[in-house]
Amino acid sequence: MKALVLAAGLGARLLPHTRHLPKPLFRVGRDTLLDIQIRRLAVAGCEAVLVNTHHLADRIEAHIAAADYPIPVAARFEPEILGTGGAIKNATDFWDDRPFLVVNSDILTDIDPRSVYHFHLNHGGPATLAVCPDPRFDSVSLTREGKILGFETTDSRPKSRDLIHRTFTGIQVLNPAVLDFIPEGVCCNSIDAYRKMIARGLRLTAYVADGCEWHDLGTPERYRNAVVNHSAPRAFRAAFSDYREDGFQEVPLAGDGSDRRWSRLITSAGSLILADHGLRGPEPPPREVDAFIDIGRHLHRRGIPVPEIYREDRFSGLVFLEDLGDEHLQTRVRGRRSDEMLSRYRPVIEGLIRFGMEGVEGFDSSWTWQSRSYDRSLILEKECRYFVEAFLVEFLGKRVRYQDFEPEFQALARGALQYGAPGLIHRDMQSRNIMVRDGRCFFIDFQGARFGPLQYDLASLLIDPYVDLPVPVQNQLLEDYMGGLSAYLSIDPDSFRLGYDFCALTRNLQILGAYGYLSRVRGKTSFETYIPTALAGLQNRLNRFQGTELDGLTRLVSTL
Repeated sequence: MKALVLAAGLGARLLPHTRHLPKPLFRVGRDTLLDIQIRRLAVAGCEAVLVNTHHLADRIEAHIAAADYPIPVAARFEPEILGTGGAIKNATDFWDDRPFLVVNSDILTDIDPRSVYHFHLNHGGPATLAVCPDPRFDSVSLTREGKILGFETTDSRPKSRDLIHRTFTGIQVLNPAVLDFIPEGVCCNSIDAYRKMIARGLRLTAYVADGCEWHDLGTPERYRNAVVNHSAPRAFRAAFSDYREDGFQEVPLAGDGSDRRWSRLITSAGSLILADHGLRGPEPPPREVDAFIDIGRHLHRRGIPVPEIYREDRFSGLVFLEDLGDEHLQTRVRGRRSDEMLSRYRPVIEGLIRFGMEGVEGFDSSWTWQSRSYDRSLILEKECRYFVEAFLVEFLGKRVRYQDFEPEFQALARGALQYGAPGLIHRDMQSRNIMVRDGRCFFIDFQGARFGPLQYDLASLLIDPYVDLPVPVQNQLLEDYMGGLSAYLSIDPDSFRLGYDFCALTRNLQILGAYGYLSRVRGKTSFETYIPTALAGLQNRLNRFQGTELDGLTRLVSTL
């Protein structure tokens, strides 16, 4: 048998993602949708495949040319898109006198093309359409014996106990006689030809695949759900030795400041966390999901307490993670006495030292996202300018300019880098990014890790407005950190403290910028709750620098 894979569509429902990549080259795991279809056809016994192309045809044709398929595969370009019927007619010279297969490229299914083909040979009719149940579509009306009667929307289809309604899967086997019902050289739908055939009294037969897995990947949400359903069982098998494929439940989880979607996948064997970073865009790697995967795997290999990654799909942005529960450090220490806070934070301090000093070993800066290190440019743009534009201007409505305080910001960046102790930093080390399970602390949201001053993560942890640690507790934990770090590095305590003070200031600016942006631009007003604590902390820290080159910034902040 021969087969036509329909791959010319514009992918309009998947915009904007299909502007730079045609839908047949979307990936599920390591394979493109086109690869999956062609290799399934080869396994089924297909001897040659034709792929029709139009939208971004050069990308598809280059992919076919570079692929190592086990059977001949050719592309046929359509200067004007012809639709499903026109594409079949346009391949007339490719067909011979045997029935041929036609398959959509944007489906994911376990329906066996060989079975559909042999079913077609046995019933003797001119066309076989593989159908399955899907209440969203179910527009094919047929008798219980499998005779197709028509194609209607769910609102207009005939209602009878003698009829059943199913969804056309995009897999069909056709006799060459079908070509007589398709006009030459015009854009048309193959369903129109089938309606003509039914009107002529010809029998179209359904291959009913009620127990199959079938996904239409035509929209971002359907594509995402199809990849989840495809990948989740593999992730569960990697995580749980006693996993049985009995389905799973997906429960959405509340996010925080991130654009990512989070959910918990639950089975009888256990649960996993799904981090959804969204479909890959046109930007070159590494994207956020790449950093999340590569850095997360590195940290886990180094024995740093982070969740294990069991499976990932970089193209779709999906990562399946160890479930660490629901308790953050914030909830664990809220309302505790100072001595209780110290006892709960000391294990975190030990883990933070390991993160900075053991995590840096073998760390590859090419994994990093946005910038390879915590450098001057990052401090000035992502922290100082962020503070001015997102907090002072957008949130508070102040008429100030970044340039008016640039000398102070330059001094901050200089001090943070000059007195910084080098290591690996997380860059968002706060209580909501620390999970507590069975008394152990785990770090999450590590995709921003990069080389930088160790004092930055320590400051992020200790000045965290979500907790508002008392100053004596902060000071004691700073001393504990320096004591533990001395096992790895020889440090000058006074220089380390000065670097800490500078990093605490830059982090404080970043926090206020983030709260302003999330509150005003993203509409997440719950972050406003923590602004007074963050602002008070910034004022107190700047007061220590009175009489220095930070005076202009100190005066500004004192008026807020």
